[in-house]
Amino acid sequence: MAVKAGIHFSDLPHLDQVHDATASLSVYATRLPTGVDVSNVRKGLPKFTVVGHRGHGMNILQSTDKRMKTFKENSILSFNKAADHPLDFIEFDVQVTKDDTPIIFHDNFIISEENGNVVEKRVTDLTLDEFFSYGPQRATDEVGKSLLRKSNGKIVRWDVEIDDHSCTLAEAFEKVNPCLGFNIELKFDDYVVYEQEYLIHVLQVILKVVYENAQERPVLFSSFQPDVALLMKKLQHQYPVSI
Repeated sequence: MAVKAGIHFSDLPHLDQVHDATASLSVYATRLPTGVDVSNVRKGLPKFTVVGHRGHGMNILQSTDKRMKTFKENSILSFNKAADHPLDFIEFDVQVTKDDTPIIFHDNFIISEENGNVVEKRVTDLTLDEFFSYGPQRATDEVGKSLLRKSNGKIVRWDVEIDDHSCTLAEAFEKVNPCLGFNIELKFDDYVVYEQEYLIHVLQVILKVVYENAQERPVLFSSFQPDVALLMKKLQHQYPVSI
């Protein structure tokens, strides 16, 4: 994935290269109450962070390890179950819907079965209501469209032991245990060339939700796309950005 403007990989920090003045407390393993002054003991803090991948863990649907299929990944349920463990952050993937709502979902395409046919739709081409129409619904008397997933080249049903509906980034800030920091993965398709104007718009939409909801919660951004990481670094200076 690339944009037309030139961006250099060397301009971007890795997590172990973020400057202390920028990273502040959020880059270190702390689990300390909000408001605790640790400025005088920072040298004694371990310089690593314990992060829950997609919350309690990613779903590997064909795994024989039941732990890989206990809770629906990237859900409020999974995030709050992660808080039962000694974690500092949870990591999750954020994309922006067609109607400009940051939602939490890993895959670039949502897969369903309609009239006996497997149908793939790009997540960012869906409105929020369309996105929410897949999988478990918020109202217990409603049934959503089937939710499938590609696993090892095969399309399988996204079956987990304890399911949960999808959520927005704003909901995560509201409903997830405040003891957890957020590692917001800026999710873009590796096989799409994006215009820089579009990337800036998407990042600004995400930033608006973060600014309005983060409060004292530690936040850091990451991306596998160097151009996206650099743009986010240029758009704001409050939160660390890493690749």
